[in-house]
Amino acid sequence: MILNYIHWNPDPEIINIFGISIRYYGLLFVGGLILCIYILGWIYKRENIPSKHLEKLTIYGMIGILAGARLGHCLFYEPSYYLSHPIEMILPITFPPDGGIKFTGYQGLASHGGVLGLLIGLYFYSRKTKHSMIDTIDLIAVVSGLSFGFIRLGNFMNSEIIGIPTTKPWGVIFEGVDNIRRHPAQLYEAISYFIIFAIMMILYKKMRDRLKNGFFFGLGSILFFSTRFIIEFVKEDQVGFEDGMTFNMGQLLSLPYIAVGIGFMIFGLWKTKKHERPTKCI
Repeated sequence: MILNYIHWNPDPEIINIFGISIRYYGLLFVGGLILCIYILGWIYKRENIPSKHLEKLTIYGMIGILAGARLGHCLFYEPSYYLSHPIEMILPITFPPDGGIKFTGYQGLASHGGVLGLLIGLYFYSRKTKHSMIDTIDLIAVVSGLSFGFIRLGNFMNSEIIGIPTTKPWGVIFEGVDNIRRHPAQLYEAISYFIIFAIMMILYKKMRDRLKNGFFFGLGSILFFSTRFIIEFVKEDQVGFEDGMTFNMGQLLSLPYIAVGIGFMIFGLWKTKKHERPTKCI
């Protein structure tokens, strides 16, 4: 192998304007969502869904993802702190011990909570537009790998969610953390999610007429969260209470999504096949 190891220590902040920090993570997070919305625009045209529905989907989806991801992190990973500091759970600020207010940005978002928040947002979107919720989550599942991948690239820029020590030649030394060569777990996930996105797009373009009724949501849930479950084995625990656990919080939270995904795949294939059966004439 030509690679030996990589020293990594970028400044996560691009620019600071009057105390407001613009970071790579935020740009990648928002950029991934914008790309997903752009591709969904093409999908909506292909499905003959009114473009005004996409505008409503963007609003409900954004609110659901951001609220769910933030609350998910606070309640799943650091409940004791945030339940005693509820304002910091909602607003991107903290109150330093020496007084005053410090803008921090939303440093802590959980993908499991983001998916749950998105589903809640889609419920209200479906009621507003009368667009089938199960059809909507199918279409979103097709493109969501792109957003997930960009988020993990943002984590890489922040030198967070790092991997366990490794001797592999592609190991990364996150200088802002320590001088140990580690698995670039964020890149493993980002690459995996981009591959899943490509698979989902190919299936959608070639087999949309046979894959409906929740199939894509089910397949996406299985692929995304199985990937998350496996890669967690080469990640450092994110919070102290995970020390000594056989499966960490990220893995435990992934299992229900995998189970639900299996159910949706089976249901989608069964329902689509049922509708394709010719009606018997008497």
